[in-house]
Amino acid sequence: MTKNAYDGIKLLFELITDVFFREIKVSGAHNVPKDDPCIFIVAPHANQFVDPGMVIISNPRRFSPLMAESSFKRKIIGVAARALKAIPVIRPQDLATKGKGQLIVTNNPTTLHGKDTLFKSQVAPRDMIVLSRSLSFVVTEVVSDTELRLKTELTAEAIEHVSHSPAYKIIPHVDQGVLYEKVHKRLNQNESIVIFPEGGSHDRSEMLPLKAGFAIMALGAMAENKNLKIKIVPVGLNYFHPHRFRSRAVVSYGVPISIEPDLVQDYVKGGAPKHEAISKVLEAGYEGLKSVTVNAPNYDTLMIIATARRLYKPASDHKLTIDQVVELNRRFLLGYRHFEKDPRLLDLAQRIKAYNNTLKYFGLRDYQVARTQYTAYSAAPILVSRIIKLIFLTIFGFPSLLINSPLIILALIISQKKQEEALAGSSVKIAARDVLATWKILVALVGMPALYSVYSILLFLYLYLHGYPHSFGLSLLVWVALPFIQYACILVLENSADIYNSLNPLFMSLSNPDGAAELRRMRENLSDTITAFVDENGSTALSDFDKSKFDTMELHDKMKTRRILNGLDIAPAMLTKWFDDKKLFNVNSNTSSSSSNSSDDSESER
Repeated sequence: MTKNAYDGIKLLFELITDVFFREIKVSGAHNVPKDDPCIFIVAPHANQFVDPGMVIISNPRRFSPLMAESSFKRKIIGVAARALKAIPVIRPQDLATKGKGQLIVTNNPTTLHGKDTLFKSQVAPRDMIVLSRSLSFVVTEVVSDTELRLKTELTAEAIEHVSHSPAYKIIPHVDQGVLYEKVHKRLNQNESIVIFPEGGSHDRSEMLPLKAGFAIMALGAMAENKNLKIKIVPVGLNYFHPHRFRSRAVVSYGVPISIEPDLVQDYVKGGAPKHEAISKVLEAGYEGLKSVTVNAPNYDTLMIIATARRLYKPASDHKLTIDQVVELNRRFLLGYRHFEKDPRLLDLAQRIKAYNNTLKYFGLRDYQVARTQYTAYSAAPILVSRIIKLIFLTIFGFPSLLINSPLIILALIISQKKQEEALAGSSVKIAARDVLATWKILVALVGMPALYSVYSILLFLYLYLHGYPHSFGLSLLVWVALPFIQYACILVLENSADIYNSLNPLFMSLSNPDGAAELRRMRENLSDTITAFVDENGSTALSDFDKSKFDTMELHDKMKTRRILNGLDIAPAMLTKWFDDKKLFNVNSNTSSSSSNSSDDSESER
């Protein structure tokens, strides 16, 4: 790929992510090898086409992503893929065809019969017969046009399914030899590749089982070239709300994984040693990804972990950055798994659930509890002040919503339609929220220039028909200026939303001071219990446990913020001054770090 093409795509993603996300931070970038060819394995795959962009803007190395061949056919994505010299991957599911005739189940559980079927022309050994999203079987032999032999026996569920719905699909077996050749060639040229080893995107709270492709690629390339030193680098994508506009994200790079020569030798031997070598590299990759991601078995557990982390009081009273939030969530999850059956932890989990239910009853979030401590005399003027500021900022930002309303409505309609399609065609998605952000961004990329062009044309016609001089120049200037004006309005609306969210605890301070006081006592008692439990038992679950861990971070461990405005002088100075939350809220930060407005206080984790 040319340097200009790669840099152009990277700049485009920086612009997109800077608008879509409120904050993006990168950790562990110093772990990325400067010289050795790398295979970057990325998980969880929570956003279809946003995820590769997150890696591009954060990775100090240039790379070629592996991308589904079907994506090359998409107009915008295909152009970007070719500019990045992406390596096309033929996915068998993209080649699925509808089978002729109907299936019939016989007494032999390893045999499928058909009526009016054409197995000889439609099916080949190693192809897959798909009955439903969760039922599929590999073919070992095509006996005739009406008989197939299967690798595994039909389950009772499959037999029941065929008896009621004899229709089926055929997914052909794909030889990926060409793909491996292309990957080996890039690695031998000291280049790097990026792969999402889970396969497709999803919206689960835990990583899917990893595909073995990256392990086979690394071992195969090193088997061909004895001098090749490939490093496998785990990359964790930690979103707070992967599908929401103006959320936050942390991109974490883990310690590179080196492949021992013994494993390469075993791979060359073939048979059982080969499979064992692949399994060991696969396991090392999975453990590496676990070290840079938060993997909860379900969203209920994730909510318990997130609440416990917020209530925990670190050794030093300070606001946690989002890298510390992600790391602390991960460490809390490790501790949770270790003490999962401990009666003390079970009791704590029930108390946390009760606390969360109480918050829902009062319509509050955890970070708002400390803000109910105002007396009626102090809460009233603050409430009035914030309402006035909210009205002012809403009036200032409302035109932006009005101007962009056609685009907002279109993005919502298309993204929801794509969400329904993705959910219908997947067996691993929960609500298919992984496609929402992608399609919102794609619609905006096409729709925003088109919409602003329409407004500029209408302005030009108005000015021209009324005889204004420089009609074209003024219209063109408006078209160029509109995106920057809209970005400023986004910041205003964002802070308006923050002010709005800060009103509820003030209302509670005025309307129900006794309930607010009881809620604060409940939170403080639970916080003390969690802190005591963690400090007392943390070293049992974590060998490197240190309650002062986040107060003694080395310089290279601290986060870098990825913002496109970082290169401009106005970013840290003027914009921060104009839209500083504390100045807008008039909030005293006199609470502990666990109750202060930390980076994710207003957001729940994935």
